[in-house]
Amino acid sequence: MKTTFKALFTGAIMTLGTSAMAAECIAPANPGGGWDFTCRQIGKILFDIGEVDSPVQVTNMAGAGGGLAFSHVVTERSSDADLIIAASSATTTRLAQNAYGGATADQVRFVGAIGADPGVIVVAADSEFQTLNDLVEAALADPGSVAFAGGSAVGGFDHLKPLQILKAAGLEDITQIKYIGVDGGADAITQTVGGFTQAMTGDMSEIVGFIEAGEVRVLAVLTEERVPGFEDIPTAMEQGYDVVAVNWRGLYVPKDISDEQFQVWADRLAAVAASDEWQQAMIDNGLAPFTKVGGDFQSWIDGVVASTEELSREIGVIQ
Repeated sequence: MKTTFKALFTGAIMTLGTSAMAAECIAPANPGGGWDFTCRQIGKILFDIGEVDSPVQVTNMAGAGGGLAFSHVVTERSSDADLIIAASSATTTRLAQNAYGGATADQVRFVGAIGADPGVIVVAADSEFQTLNDLVEAALADPGSVAFAGGSAVGGFDHLKPLQILKAAGLEDITQIKYIGVDGGADAITQTVGGFTQAMTGDMSEIVGFIEAGEVRVLAVLTEERVPGFEDIPTAMEQGYDVVAVNWRGLYVPKDISDEQFQVWADRLAAVAASDEWQQAMIDNGLAPFTKVGGDFQSWIDGVVASTEELSREIGVIQ
């Protein structure tokens, strides 16, 4: 795998900027996606608010769903204190499911997350299910009677969201829950509004238009607190299910940098999170506040990877 990643790397990067002394942010995907957004927004704000002395270079390194960039950092730049790498829930899900060829989360250091696309559980506007409890009770009574549609493949993050809730509710065999993976959140909504599935699992950004059109009812948002602008939607936690599932936006750094160098990046990321510029960027891009920076975030990541691995084994995604 190391050889393969090196071969891919030769033709995979596109670097903006020329200063050898500048900080660099690797986006493990092509321009235009979520990881690219993270690098470019955070990098720009770091410079705008004076946290770095020169513009942050952005390198797009697509390949293996983030695995190419991960391998490059681990094998080639494990002590580079000027390097940050964009990460999200997809990163931890793939690490938990061994999608990076044996790589593990402890081979890097996760700095923090400073925004998130909240997970949601949605039903059609005319659904019989008025609350999350209604849906959960129906699934517990007859697991085969409730099917979820989501925009990720089987075993992906959308699939895992309702499984976490039902597992918290006491469902012992979560493989009984039907899940239909389709091509994106809009298709998942269509499946649900059309009556082909009983519920949709996805992210808030995917459903805003459908909420405004009155086509869906959101039973729960999977955040610790209600989402600004959508204060009428209750969290799963306040309904009795200790589940937080958000597509967070954040960074990791090479493992072998010093604790002091790690703290420098943690402090810089915290400064971005507190800036007016980042608050506006979240509004402009449909993100909700979600700030976990420093050692607490690493502990949280460890828990997320462990729970994702457990769920993935239960549904047969990994052995």
